[in-house]
Amino acid sequence: MPAMLELPNLPASVSIALRLALIAGAGLLAFMVVRATVSVSVRRLLEGRTEEMVDGILPPAELERRIQTIGRLVVRIAGALIVTVAVLMGLRLFGIDIGPAVAGLGVLGIAVGLGAQTIVRDGLAGIFIVLENQYSQGDIIRVADVEGLVEDFSLRRTTLRDLDGTTHTVPNGQIIVTSNLTRVWTRVHVDVTVASNTDLDRARELVDSVGASLRVEAAWGTRLLDPPQVVQVETLDDGSITVTALARIRAADDEAVMVELRKRIEASFAQAGIEIPHALEGKRASDPDAP
Repeated sequence: MPAMLELPNLPASVSIALRLALIAGAGLLAFMVVRATVSVSVRRLLEGRTEEMVDGILPPAELERRIQTIGRLVVRIAGALIVTVAVLMGLRLFGIDIGPAVAGLGVLGIAVGLGAQTIVRDGLAGIFIVLENQYSQGDIIRVADVEGLVEDFSLRRTTLRDLDGTTHTVPNGQIIVTSNLTRVWTRVHVDVTVASNTDLDRARELVDSVGASLRVEAAWGTRLLDPPQVVQVETLDDGSITVTALARIRAADDEAVMVELRKRIEASFAQAGIEIPHALEGKRASDPDAP
């Protein structure tokens, strides 16, 4: 028994109770220290190794999501280890040889591993998701035919909430392909349906002008990584023409930028006398029905 736990000249029951209290206090203190230092350590590690931060692309919200996801998992694992050590030390106070107990835990671990291979597979998949930083809490992802917001993530499963509010729990072991729709940056496009007699060169100039005006504004310049450009012109069955403008923006600002682009392009076309038979449509370039 460590010297710090030796309490001579006390009744045996009191001595054991004090030692248990010391073990519990030390375990609680260790857990609090781990929880307090993990966030700072993970933040420094990510800021030092994330290339997107160097390029100025990674928004603060994305960094915070990564820190929270990794930090929470590290704290959970550390807490489990601290509790295990504290229990073993407590057993030793009662004269129980912890050697066989440790060996038994090893045998039990092997048995559980053989009998619960699915759980082990889910846990290993969760570890690789964290190490490879495939997604974090708060991202919008598509996995196992389910798309939604990552509400919770553990080593065993990922919890998503779709647009209808339905919660989906996906075991990490079933995730083969991950599509992250809000990772660092995304592309959005705005479809503009104009009359068949529209001067397309003039329409392109107006779209370029809208993008240039957004880039110089402080409120939008940092959100718009690449200005919108006309990438596709398609003639519809009714004779009208659809002009598609594509832009690269920060993932966290996709909805706001999309709405602003629609509003400004519509106003610019109306001012130039370009007829818009149908309402503008805006989508993420990663949407399944995007061209």
